[in-house]
Amino acid sequence: MNEPMKSNRPPIKFYGLIISALILALGTGYGLSLVGQGLAARAGNSVTVTGQARTSAIADNSVWTLNAQESSQSAASAVTKVEKSVAALTKYLVSGGIPAAGIQSGGVNTNAIYEYVNGNQTGRVLSYQANQSVTVRSKDVNLVNSLSNGIGTLLQTGVNINNYGPQFYVSNLSDLRPKLLAEAMVDAKARGISMTKAVGSKLGAVVAVSSGPVQVTSPDSVDASAGGMYDTSTIPKTVTVTVSVSFKVN
Repeated sequence: MNEPMKSNRPPIKFYGLIISALILALGTGYGLSLVGQGLAARAGNSVTVTGQARTSAIADNSVWTLNAQESSQSAASAVTKVEKSVAALTKYLVSGGIPAAGIQSGGVNTNAIYEYVNGNQTGRVLSYQANQSVTVRSKDVNLVNSLSNGIGTLLQTGVNINNYGPQFYVSNLSDLRPKLLAEAMVDAKARGISMTKAVGSKLGAVVAVSSGPVQVTSPDSVDASAGGMYDTSTIPKTVTVTVSVSFKVN
């Protein structure tokens, strides 16, 4: 008696699993495509533009730091010499037009200068050095600049003064910033209109705004820093502000 032949076809349940998997894959793919289209629509729905504004400014405040430094065979003698140098410096400043109230002297510091042989300290003191800082604060920036440039006449008398140069500041930056931010926004809008008009679209409402740091530079400088820049070496300055603005596109 012949045995019934076994079928090699997969069971009906197997086909059901395959069909379910195909439906799930197609549904997932379609859903992801819709999400992708939605994100693309959101991304293509706006434009981000950088706006910039700048203005000229004149420093109206100055801080000038100097240091008197003298050395001698004894600490007492070095201190005496440095005090004479500070007195001569103060006389130069006051006679030049700086009020005494605008001159501030720091404390006198001394240190020993030791002898070294083949890189090793012998313990023998060669001399003593004394130094004292002097700080000048004035709103007459042109006077301070002139005195700094002419300090060579004082140095010719034999005093030892280190001139670190005056620093010039603009005191009304807080007043300039709002005005510049408004102008930078106008600039960003004008750029955005030009960009969207070129492709047949219209600029819409503002979506987001962020402002960059204030850049205070010397005139005609193109220097900039991500954290902001403040050049103190010149009296005339350029103040620059940038904004990044995102607009809807219609």
